[in-house]
Amino acid sequence: MTTTALVVDDEVDLCRLMQITLTKMGIKSDVAYTLAQAKDYWQENRYDFCLTDLNLPDGSGLELVKLISNSSTSPVAVITAHGSMDLAIEALKIGAFDFVNKPLELPRLRQLVENALKVIHRDHQSEITLESSPEQRILDERLIGNSEVMLTLKKTVLKLARSQAPVFLSGASGTGKEVVARLIHDLSPRREGSFVAVNCGAIPSELMESEFFGHKKGSFTGAVADKQGLFQQANGGTLFLDEVADLPLAMQVKLLRAIQEKTVRAIGDTKEAPVDIRILSATHKDLDRLVKEGTFRQDLYYRINVIELKLPALNTRRDDIPVLTAHFLGLIAREWQLEVEPTITDEACHRLQQHEFAGNVRELRNLLERAITLADSSVIDTNHLGLSDLSAVEQVVSLKADDDNSIHVSGRTIEQSDDSDTGQGFAHAYPYRTTTQHYPSSVKHISANEHGTVNVNSSVDDQNLNTSKTEQTASTAIQTQETIAAITDPQLPQEGLEQYLLEQEKQLILTALKQTDWNKTQAAERLGTTFRSLRYRMKKLDIAENKQ
Repeated sequence: MTTTALVVDDEVDLCRLMQITLTKMGIKSDVAYTLAQAKDYWQENRYDFCLTDLNLPDGSGLELVKLISNSSTSPVAVITAHGSMDLAIEALKIGAFDFVNKPLELPRLRQLVENALKVIHRDHQSEITLESSPEQRILDERLIGNSEVMLTLKKTVLKLARSQAPVFLSGASGTGKEVVARLIHDLSPRREGSFVAVNCGAIPSELMESEFFGHKKGSFTGAVADKQGLFQQANGGTLFLDEVADLPLAMQVKLLRAIQEKTVRAIGDTKEAPVDIRILSATHKDLDRLVKEGTFRQDLYYRINVIELKLPALNTRRDDIPVLTAHFLGLIAREWQLEVEPTITDEACHRLQQHEFAGNVRELRNLLERAITLADSSVIDTNHLGLSDLSAVEQVVSLKADDDNSIHVSGRTIEQSDDSDTGQGFAHAYPYRTTTQHYPSSVKHISANEHGTVNVNSSVDDQNLNTSKTEQTASTAIQTQETIAAITDPQLPQEGLEQYLLEQEKQLILTALKQTDWNKTQAAERLGTTFRSLRYRMKKLDIAENKQ
C-alpha cells in the first residue's frame, strides 16, 4: 500500500518543496493551506501521517494536533518558526510525534519522515498479527511485574516509544530509571541507533564540555587527537542524561542550546554540526525545588521535562516481589555461573513482601545476592535474608498514650488494661532490631480482636504485686524513657545499612582468614559456613584468593 500524508502550511513554496521530497520517498501527499481545510481533508480521507505548521491563517496547528492525536494513532509532526520553541514543546505534550524548525532543512525533514514510517510499519505489523507483538514481549521480559501500576507503566512506555519528545524520568533511587530509558529507546524508531547513557554527576566540571560536545586536536593542552562527544556518539539514537540535576549552571546553558538548536560545536571547531538525537533524562532529586532555589535553569527544565514519567517505588507494588525475586535469582545464577539455580521458600518470599524497601528494586537484588552467599544450600530461607523477625511489637512505628488510656499505633488503637500505664511520649521501633529486650517489661501480650483493634495486656512480676499503682506508673515511665533512649540513641552508619553490613562481613572474613593463615576450608568452618559460600563472599567483596 502507498503511504499517504497530509501537508498543512500557508506557504505555497514550502508546501511544494515538502511534496517533492515526500514524492521522492514514495509517499503520496495532499496539501491544505488553512486549518479548516486540513480538518476537512483529515475527516474525509485516510492519511498515515501529517505534517502541519503551527501558525495558520485561521487558527493554531495545535488544534489539528489534538484532533489527530485523539482520533487516531497516526503520527503528526509540527513545523515551527525559529524562536517558537515553546509552541513546539506544547505540541509534543499534547501528542505530536516530533517537530522540525524553519527554515526547513531537507535532511532533517527526511529523517523525521523515516522515523514516522517506522512507527507506521510497526503499527501495521501489530494489527495483522494474532499473537502478542514483539514490543509487548520485550516489555514483559524487561519490566517485571503485573501489578496495576506496572501494567499502566508498560502502556505508557509503549506510547512514549512512538514519540520523539524528550522524557523526564523521576523516581526514587533504585526504581530502574535507566532500565526504562533503554526500553523506550529499544521500542522506538531509533532502536537501530546508539543508546548513550551518561552520569552527569560523574564527569569533572572542567571536562564536561569536551565529553558532551567533543574537541579538535590541539584545541587545548592534552588534546592530542580529535574526540567525538556524547552528542555525536548518540547521533541517530538516544542520549540518556542520568542525574541531570548535578549539571553545573555553565553547562546547563550549553546543553539548552544543543537541545533547542539540535546542533553542537566541538571545542576548537569553527562551525556547528547538526545532530539528530532524542533526549531522555532522570534524577532522584526534586527538580522543581532546585529550580526555585536557582540551582537548575527553568528554561532547561521545560526543555527536558516535556513528558514526565514517574516510576513506582517497590513498596507500592508488593505483589510483584515474588516474580521479581524469581527473575533475579535466575539472573544471578547465570551471572555467577552457579550449577544449581537458587530457590526461595514461601516464608522467605512472604518476609520480603513485608520488608520496607528504601532502595527499591536495587535493594531487593542486593538482598538476594547476600542471601545466596549466606545460604549453605541452593534454598534461601528467612534467616538468610538478614532481616529482623517481625513481631507485633516490632511492627509498631509510633506509640503515644492519650487521655482515654489508649495507645495509637500507626493510626490504629491499642487498648490498655487498667493495671498498667505507659505514661506519655513516643517510642519508635528500630527497623533492624532482632529482639524485644528494649521494650518495657510490663508489656506481656499483644493480640488483635475481630474488629482489628490491637489489645495490649499488661502485668507485673509476682514480687511487685503489692506495689502501689503510683509506684508502677513511675517505674513504667522510667522504663519508657529508657526504651526511647535505647532505640533513638544508636548512631546510624553514614554510608548506609547495605555498605555498613558488607564492610562488617568483609572484616569478619579477613579475620577468619588471618587466623587460619588463609586456609579457606578452616576459615569457613570458623565462620560456620561452607567453603563454596565463603568463595562467593570473597569474590563479591573483592577479597584476594591468596594471602597478600
